[in-house]
Amino acid sequence: MENETLARQSYAQVRQRVTAPVPVTLLYIGEQRSLVVCGNEAEPAVVLPLAMGFGKTGETFFKHLPPTPDEMERAIMAVEDEVIGIRHDLPAGSLLFSVDPGVAEIARISGVKEEADGWRLSQDEMERTFKRLEQVIFGSPASWEGIPLTRDFAARLLILREFMHHHSFDTLAIMSYPPAAT
Repeated sequence: MENETLARQSYAQVRQRVTAPVPVTLLYIGEQRSLVVCGNEAEPAVVLPLAMGFGKTGETFFKHLPPTPDEMERAIMAVEDEVIGIRHDLPAGSLLFSVDPGVAEIARISGVKEEADGWRLSQDEMERTFKRLEQVIFGSPASWEGIPLTRDFAARLLILREFMHHHSFDTLAIMSYPPAAT
């Protein structure tokens, strides 16, 4: 599986930082596939594959730049179906994390300031950024909205949005350190 080792290492580092006895969910958005790593211990209880990544989603659905409204709607439906498929596998009360530099870019574009341990992106902040993408889709210049005009950005934001929305995560903590090499 694409980058499962990296996702597990990232989970272990996040788990070390979370001292409270709560479950952790790490979202790893890969290029072709994504992984969701969950658990309450040093080792994850489950690694859930998602058959979509930012590159695959962009290549499959976004034939135009910016994507057309119909292209975005088809992408939303496909990502939604994939994300909803694991809804019963996520631990209740889990905290959501990412170590993805592309997700950190979304936080920065959303106006979130980096803190000592990274960024905290609320669902509302992420939704406002998605609304800016929608404005671009409907004709506003990307430069006016302050967002990159790339398939990867649009796809990554879409995957993050659908994941947070359908699993009711109010906040995403994005750690600012790279995973340790083994």
